[in-house]
Amino acid sequence: MVSSQVTNLGIIIMMMQLSKKIPFDDPEVLLVVRALYILSNVIIAGIYFYVQTKVNKKKDMAVLKYVEPAPLGSGEEPRPVTTTVMEYDKQQLRQLYRSQLMGVGMMCVMHLYFKYTNPLLVQSVIPLKSALESNLVKIHLFGKPATGDLQRPFKATGFGSQGQIRSDKASVESAEKKWRGGVKEE
Repeated sequence: MVSSQVTNLGIIIMMMQLSKKIPFDDPEVLLVVRALYILSNVIIAGIYFYVQTKVNKKKDMAVLKYVEPAPLGSGEEPRPVTTTVMEYDKQQLRQLYRSQLMGVGMMCVMHLYFKYTNPLLVQSVIPLKSALESNLVKIHLFGKPATGDLQRPFKATGFGSQGQIRSDKASVESAEKKWRGGVKEE
């Protein structure tokens, strides 16, 4: 199967070629592209809201223990985390919402302040594709079982991942002993 990054690159190249043929200086065309961008973000928000209602409805209170890697260059020890599946899903959903809002904010600056129009087309497709490929959406919208790559805690991917989250028993116990002298957080 082709990786998500490769398909994103392919979509970006196709959309940039397509955007060269679109007359963005025509106000009606620009209005349609803006509407497409807004519709895309409304669909994404709707998907995330639906996932949020599913998470709240399930109320999965199973205990989830894992070791969160220390921030890059901080010199800190990895931090043990004890939470529930429901709280973990809510945290992941907050990150998805925050990521989407950051993208909308950046697009607003690029389009309204710098007057770039071509990225509107690309940003109408890529975030929607990413939303549909997110782990929470796969579990709660498409009903896939939370096993393998979808097992919580999710594996960190991308540039922002400072290390892998470990959830094996030995790593969790070791981190709990090292973190604050073995005192557990409640």
